[in-house]
Amino acid sequence: MEVPQREFEAIRRLEEKLHLPEIRQSPEATGNLLAEEFVEFGSSGTIYDDRNSLIASLAAEKSETPSPPIIARDYAFRSISPDAVLVTYWSIRPAAEDGPARHVLRSSIWRRIRGRWQMIFHQGTPTTPDDRMV
Repeated sequence: MEVPQREFEAIRRLEEKLHLPEIRQSPEATGNLLAEEFVEFGSSGTIYDDRNSLIASLAAEKSETPSPPIIARDYAFRSISPDAVLVTYWSIRPAAEDGPARHVLRSSIWRRIRGRWQMIFHQGTPTTPDDRMV
C-alpha cells in the first residue's frame, strides 16, 4: 500500500515551511516538523544527529543577516511504505552579499507519526547548475 498521491502536496508544503526564517527561528514550529529521531547530512558536510541542538541552532539564525529565500523546484515523491515518503528536489539560494548562489540537490524522508507528517531524514548535496539532470 502506498501513500495517496493527494498527500504529496501537503508534504511539499511542510518541506517548504522549513525554508522559512519564521519557522526555522521558532523551536516549537521546527519541533513539530522534525521527528525525535531526525538526522541530517547537511550540504556543508556536517551531520546533525542531535535534534534539540539543531533546533536551538536554527532559532539562533535570527541574529544573523537574513538570506535570500530558497527557490525549490522539480519535486519528486516516492512512497517507501504506507506511512513514509521520499522527497527529492533541487534548490537554489540566490547570491547574497556574503557569497554566490548555492545549488543543492535535496532529499528528505517524511513519516506519518501519530497521524501527522514529520521529517526523519534530510540530506543536502551541493551541486552546480550544470550538474542538474533533466
